[in-house]
Amino acid sequence: MKNSKESYKTIKGWAIDAKDENPTPVAMSEERPSQEILRIEVLKSNERAELPAVIGQTIPPQGISGQLRKFAFRYSESQYRHWLPLLLADRINEIEGIWDDLKKGKCPNIAAERGWKARWKYDRKRTLLKLAGVTAISLLAVRFCLKKH
Repeated sequence: MKNSKESYKTIKGWAIDAKDENPTPVAMSEERPSQEILRIEVLKSNERAELPAVIGQTIPPQGISGQLRKFAFRYSESQYRHWLPLLLADRINEIEGIWDDLKKGKCPNIAAERGWKARWKYDRKRTLLKLAGVTAISLLAVRFCLKKH
């Protein structure tokens, strides 16, 4: 099967978000969904003039991870300055979530949320190696911190 632009035109709803000034035949036959009402701040790519009609919304960018996400969206999606801060923001958001749980008096079950039970069951050797590595790095960090004081 040839992979051409023409073969995609048969897919129902293909290019529904195409700009009105250059619509595809399928987009002309479909009604464009109305724009979802924004109730929170939504970060959008600087490579796209408008938002898509439907946006999955959960929570607005907040905290340190939110600031990193705002920084990342200043840059093109073809640059590391876009993707690396987003990866870092995900890790920081995980820590912020744990901190929020602790502030609310809820003790998060990190082992279950991270899938450690399955790792222990199916890949015990690698799990032990990772645990040994994290323990060694943590002990070195504590020793380094105590040595300075």
